[in-house]
Amino acid sequence: MDERTQELIDLTKNKFGLWDYSLERYSYNRSVNSFNETVYTLSMEWFPNLVLEPVDEDENPDGTAVIEINIHSRKFQSAIFVMGQTFAKNGVTFASKNDIIKWIEQETGLRYEQQFQLRKEEEGELHFSECIDGVDVSPSGMIEVNYNQEGKLTLFSVHGHFPSEERVKLERYTLSFEKIEDIAKEQLKLLEFPFFDQQRLVAAYAVEEIYVRNDQTSTIPFEPIVDVKGYLKIDKPLTWDKPLKTTFERKEMKWHEEVTAEQAFSNEPSPDSLPITEAEQEKCVRVVRDFLRQEYPNDSGIWIIKTLHRENGYIHAILRATEQDSRVFQRKVNIMIDSKSLQAVNYMDNQMMLKMFDEFEIPEKVVISKEEAFEKLKGKYELTPCYVYDFDQKQYVLCGKIDCQFGVNAATGDVVGLEEL
Repeated sequence: MDERTQELIDLTKNKFGLWDYSLERYSYNRSVNSFNETVYTLSMEWFPNLVLEPVDEDENPDGTAVIEINIHSRKFQSAIFVMGQTFAKNGVTFASKNDIIKWIEQETGLRYEQQFQLRKEEEGELHFSECIDGVDVSPSGMIEVNYNQEGKLTLFSVHGHFPSEERVKLERYTLSFEKIEDIAKEQLKLLEFPFFDQQRLVAAYAVEEIYVRNDQTSTIPFEPIVDVKGYLKIDKPLTWDKPLKTTFERKEMKWHEEVTAEQAFSNEPSPDSLPITEAEQEKCVRVVRDFLRQEYPNDSGIWIIKTLHRENGYIHAILRATEQDSRVFQRKVNIMIDSKSLQAVNYMDNQMMLKMFDEFEIPEKVVISKEEAFEKLKGKYELTPCYVYDFDQKQYVLCGKIDCQFGVNAATGDVVGLEEL
């Protein structure tokens, strides 16, 4: 075993008190974060020595410690004890919430209420979210700690990127609802929400979240996910005169790459961190068009290629329909292109999921206008400061997040909570 690997394994064993455990398997992994940096981690699966029954090859017995560490920062990204059971001796134990916060600060190097803050507290669980001097961040990093009745750690995870001060453009928040009222009104959309238990659609006015820059020069779309890829905007409609008579054949995809210790410790840049060149962009557009000519021969002019991004050794082309309906869930196709041959190998289409709504009862007649709905919701809008990552500026900029927890039933005019929709 590589000496550097052994050192990380020993560090893990001591940190989490895994004296009654045996290392069953380990592997190196790499990913590319939002800043286009390659991150290498060592993943380990420690089996408790007191395994009484045999388990399947792909299963972990209760109490297994699944732990992942960043090999360069030597910071742990996750430590999960399967089914919340732990056999750790002299491992990580907490006596209070304050103990947990101090431990997180020590393990992550982050400062409480300056870079992370408590979001939710449940029995045996603490959930934290990323912040910048108490202001929310998007996409937001998350930290979770679980512990048992004895105070022993049963889960620790860190997701997302907690930026250094150099990546943050600090400024004084100056937005008010009066300044952005026109944008707030524009974000009010008439949508059809599915009621699955009643097999029907309900039309309602609801606010589509968006970020408004503090200087009011522009807006940034809302992204609810933690890891946001560096999407390359294409926005090109796809048209053709003749379909292709050949049939597209899906190929099996390789979702996990083998990473060596040498690649990890030398910090070799991942191929996913490479920019998509202009030549590759042009080739991908042609490949996507030919794919559509095979699989969707009658759809000329219906699709627009929105973005390209690299992921898991493939270039992903995200397509949207040029004309979207008013339903909450919209049509989307993701075409995976081999990054070496630049040939389409597979795709995902959410049409099957959307087709189920065709069987739903159609919405009742709309009896209220957008202007009337806006007046009903105007006092319920939320405008909160938030630092948002700008991929063009490559830094976090201060924005105001427009949101609303209520909607207006378009058939009755009633104001309802979004959870009811």
